[in-house]
Amino acid sequence: MAYQAPKGTRDFFPADTAALHHIEAAWREASINAGFDEIDGPTFEHLEMYTVKSGEGIVSELFSFTRSGGDVTYALRPEFTPTLARMAAAKGRSLSLPTKWFGIPSHFRGERPQRGRLREFKCWNVDLLGIDKPSADAEVIATALRGLETLGLTAKDVVVRISHRDVVAKMLLDGGIAQDTLDIALTLLDKRERMPPETFAEKLAEHGLEASAFSQFDETPTVEHEALVALQLELDAWGISDWCTIDFNIVRGLAYYTGMVFEIHERSGEERAIAGGGRYDGLVEMFGGPAMPAVGFGMGDVVLSLVLRDKDLLGDGTELLPRPDVFVVSAGGDADAHVSSTVASLRNAGLHVRMSYRATRNVGKLLTEASKANARFTIILGEELEDGKVVVKNMDSGDQVEVQQDELLLHITA
Repeated sequence: MAYQAPKGTRDFFPADTAALHHIEAAWREASINAGFDEIDGPTFEHLEMYTVKSGEGIVSELFSFTRSGGDVTYALRPEFTPTLARMAAAKGRSLSLPTKWFGIPSHFRGERPQRGRLREFKCWNVDLLGIDKPSADAEVIATALRGLETLGLTAKDVVVRISHRDVVAKMLLDGGIAQDTLDIALTLLDKRERMPPETFAEKLAEHGLEASAFSQFDETPTVEHEALVALQLELDAWGISDWCTIDFNIVRGLAYYTGMVFEIHERSGEERAIAGGGRYDGLVEMFGGPAMPAVGFGMGDVVLSLVLRDKDLLGDGTELLPRPDVFVVSAGGDADAHVSSTVASLRNAGLHVRMSYRATRNVGKLLTEASKANARFTIILGEELEDGKVVVKNMDSGDQVEVQQDELLLHITA
């Protein structure tokens, strides 16, 4: 029976892995540059962590399981913030504040696979704990943009859409939404852009919500909230205002958000959000830790990869594969016995060395193999060994010279 990868997952062949590592390297560089330390946690957590802390939106997407013979239910992590909050709570007051953490773990969500949404994906998580000022919000946003800029994206390509949960809630209440239906109104507003207008109207009618309360979100917002005014000043200070706009359509569906929220979108609007985050000032305390303000974001690799490829900033990954310094081939005969020792000597010197395993005396075919490997140099072991020499071909220039074996390393690294 032939097996395929489970639906909504990916196989990573060498070029695919190189492309992913390219993205992860930009994420890691931006994080370390901004003073964040890398962490990780378990792949699965207790189910209650998500059913109680994250809200219904994420619960419906969980992969959960119970160990055979056990009575505890676990879930593969669909996001990292609850894990981070649990870790911070476990440290309690011994945690030195501010704390700046980042991670690049795998996440799992049992949703319908579609463009930009898979059941397993990598996610860059950046969190700043212990500071309740707009300066922290702006620093986190700036870190996200630093990662995108490293990958080649600019303010012309993406936009940070910033909102505030308190402002949005007040707008809905002032628009006639009752307090007891506010949560469902927020949930529907969060999903509005991802559903056809007629479906949105049906959902409003289903819950007895007036459409007029939502029409105000189609208008250009007036920024009067103190926190957002202060944040705008910080965005100016960080030099990222050109990337940002206020947009009260942004709500973020996770239940633990408490104030400022944001999403990063490709400006054409053709893709889902590249990243999303905000303040979750009460989450650490909910996990039994001390009261602790916190702000952070998550950025998945799936949508980001689509955006980068759409803008010709990420190929199929072949151009990102590590380039061998040397490719060693044998012209046959007594030279075959020198291949292993030559390769070992060069590798021990720290070079990236590959060799041919083909049983052919056709040097032309061997050079074609070296070219496909994208090697910088090809070392041809042949009859020249009798004089203590080897042939070295520069694969970029095409130049070919004889080199003394004891000068081989110097020639290649010169």
